[in-house]
Amino acid sequence: MNMHNVSWVRQDMVTPSSRPVGQASVMRWAKNNLFNGWLSTFLTVGSLVAVAWSAMAIAPWLGNSIWRANSLAECRQILDGRPGACWGVIRDRWPQLLFGFYPSHLYWRPVLAFTLLFAALAPILFRTVPQRALWFSAIYPGLTFWLIWGGSLWFPAAAYCGFVVAAGLFSVTMRLNQGLAVATAILGAALWWIYAVQPFSTLANEIFAIALDPIASREVGGFLLSIIIGVTGIALSLPLGILLALGRRSSLPLIHLLSVTFIEFIRGVPLITLLFTASLLLNYFLPPGTNFDLILRVVIMVTLFASAYMAEVIRGGLAALPRGQYEAAEALGLDYWKAQRLVILPQALKISIPGIVNSFIGLFKDTTLVVFIGLLDPIALSNSIRADTNWQGIYWELFIFIGAVFFVFCFSMSRYSMYLERRLKTDHR
Repeated sequence: MNMHNVSWVRQDMVTPSSRPVGQASVMRWAKNNLFNGWLSTFLTVGSLVAVAWSAMAIAPWLGNSIWRANSLAECRQILDGRPGACWGVIRDRWPQLLFGFYPSHLYWRPVLAFTLLFAALAPILFRTVPQRALWFSAIYPGLTFWLIWGGSLWFPAAAYCGFVVAAGLFSVTMRLNQGLAVATAILGAALWWIYAVQPFSTLANEIFAIALDPIASREVGGFLLSIIIGVTGIALSLPLGILLALGRRSSLPLIHLLSVTFIEFIRGVPLITLLFTASLLLNYFLPPGTNFDLILRVVIMVTLFASAYMAEVIRGGLAALPRGQYEAAEALGLDYWKAQRLVILPQALKISIPGIVNSFIGLFKDTTLVVFIGLLDPIALSNSIRADTNWQGIYWELFIFIGAVFFVFCFSMSRYSMYLERRLKTDHR
């Protein structure tokens, strides 16, 4: 049929017309979103009143901020009865809040370690960074340990040799049996770390000494301690959580039982209980005379606690995948580990990104619980600052500063999560 001969088919284009007046105006947007009905109007007016009242109450306090004062009494003298914030405590004690009782002339070491953290994370977090830089990400943990705690550089180097031993044993025994190769590699690395690290590092240090002034763990505190525990727990809990999630879904009865028992036990116990266990009870299970650093014990417990929750988040992502993905991997002839690495886990982890980052944020904030076992986190240091006669009676300024720093870290993780979701988005909705 010739459409040009049909009377109801238009033969020319419609002339474009201008947008209706007020269609996208501010007043129309406000009516549709803020005053759309009596309930919406009531909530909008109530919110505006609450915001205005809060601003009127807080503005004079912030407007009369005092930054140059050596005590709370001096702040009050300058304010002369007016309401005002005494930020002089932050100006006076910010090094203590950031580094604890770390020696001031050695601040360059944790600052350098924190700066190098961004270089180590860049090839992991951003695909524009060359993947060749991953070698620095691999050596960064040992380098940071040496920078912060000092001592001989050969000690972390000897610890890294354990991975070399494991890789060598795995490659030699892989021809016999894969399970035997994994067990041999783990056993060889464990024996190296237990029996060979200390003699090897001592001998190497006697031949060619490379050392920094040692720092006791009791001097490490503040946000430095929170970052150490948080970053280490985040970095270790993700791979452990993946293994636990795969173990819980395993068809092998022993692996499944062990994974379920570990996850349910850890999730059923408060973190503070595990921290007290790390602080008081763990030494009773170690050989007499063993010096097991308290911060290391806390890092282990925090990592185990976070990995149990991480396992459930990742298990949710695995359960969300349709069965067809598993069948597609089998149709390609992939074995279990290749299927997980190339097909299943990339999709499951993409689904689980919001839950994973949520667990990371919760873990970083939970580092403040170490105050209950005597470690000098920012909360513990704020208590010691308020115990000083110069700053006795000050509260809000310290806690606002601590909360603001935690907010910066947590908000940054949240924004990166949103960026990662957009980058990995494959649909067009």
